[in-house]
Amino acid sequence: MTYIVNDACIACKYTDCVEVCPVDCFYEGENMLVIHPDECIDCGVCEPECPADAIKPDTEPGAEEWVEFNRKYSEMWPVIVTRKDPLPEAEERDGETGKLEKYFSEAPGEGG
Repeated sequence: MTYIVNDACIACKYTDCVEVCPVDCFYEGENMLVIHPDECIDCGVCEPECPADAIKPDTEPGAEEWVEFNRKYSEMWPVIVTRKDPLPEAEERDGETGKLEKYFSEAPGEGG
């Protein structure tokens, strides 16, 4: 099993999760994070840290497509291990639906 980040992270990008990850398996895009499924050790410490409830186990319904999404972008984006401020529109966008189609950017973040 692994954990995934879903579209609830898009346009929020809270990074509370990266500080608790013992294996540094989070990767940063311009407006979201992803987890590398082959690096995740299934410890689960990141899940309760996410204010947007965007981190889920891959056993949840609908998570299968997100495993491959997370894999793809974790291989393109830089690793992130340090907490940063969320995006300016995070509170406004938190809980919004359809964020993948509306806001997702394939551009990498800065990492760090």
